[in-house]
Amino acid sequence: MQVMGRDIKIFSGNANKKLAEKICEEAGVTLGDSEVTRFSDGEISVNINETVRGADVFVIQPTNPPVNENLMELLIMIDALKRASAGRINAVIPYYGYARQDRKVKARDPITSKLIADLVSVAGADRVVTIDLHATQLQGYFDIPVDHLLGVPILARDCIDKGRINNDTVIVSPDIGGVRRARNFASIVDLPIAIIEKRRPKANVSEVMNIIGDVNNKDVIIVDDIIDTAGSMAKAAKVLKDFGAKKVYAACTHPVLSGPAIERLKDSMIEKLIVTDSIPLPEEKQIDKIEVVSIAPLFADAINRIYANKSVSKLFK
Repeated sequence: MQVMGRDIKIFSGNANKKLAEKICEEAGVTLGDSEVTRFSDGEISVNINETVRGADVFVIQPTNPPVNENLMELLIMIDALKRASAGRINAVIPYYGYARQDRKVKARDPITSKLIADLVSVAGADRVVTIDLHATQLQGYFDIPVDHLLGVPILARDCIDKGRINNDTVIVSPDIGGVRRARNFASIVDLPIAIIEKRRPKANVSEVMNIIGDVNNKDVIIVDDIIDTAGSMAKAAKVLKDFGAKKVYAACTHPVLSGPAIERLKDSMIEKLIVTDSIPLPEEKQIDKIEVVSIAPLFADAINRIYANKSVSKLFK
């Protein structure tokens, strides 16, 4: 594809090549010829096997686990493209690792989210495209433009299409911090929300959960951005059941699902967990309770708009 004499090139690291292939298929672009391998000592080797001079280049590489390996692949690929005289380098990061280290919680804590943003910029990226950052203010950590796409509309549409939405459904935020996300989901499906309130009565005493809102005799959908070990999500589902909820569904953009997450989900009261393919699920994590919906069409649309210098703002809604 070519616009005004500029080529478009899309490359992928090893973090989520299936998503990159889907994005290319949706965008009508062939995935670029590149190799990301390891030297015998474990160092990363990048080979870009086609010219990128003057081209608009998009590097698709989420920084999901193994986070440090995938992050280094992204940085080295950006550096290789910069040194090959690429026109514009766009880092497409469907999952932005280290996003939860976004502030100092105690003395001498690092703010790793800012460090990673600086590394991406210094490596040579001209723009970042991502989806559902853990905190929207992370966009301000970058000194380059950030296109921040939203996963909630995709998850909401899937719930509508699969018949999981009815007049007695309530959208639930798993904590106070996620209220805005739950409210956005609820506005799409025109339903009320409830909030799970967590508190610790005193130090070293397990947290107590309360429900703000009415879930009695309702189907509920818990909406979150990331599920990591699934402990909070499994506990939230149990509390909702204790408060009279009928069916409990959950939806999230980024299925990190580390450690005991899969066993916890299997044993939980969650009927179905809807996730996106921002992070690839290995075979051992592909259980019946998990359903994957693709973000490839959204990213393909964003890439085509950026390449053609068209507005991307409508994709933020």
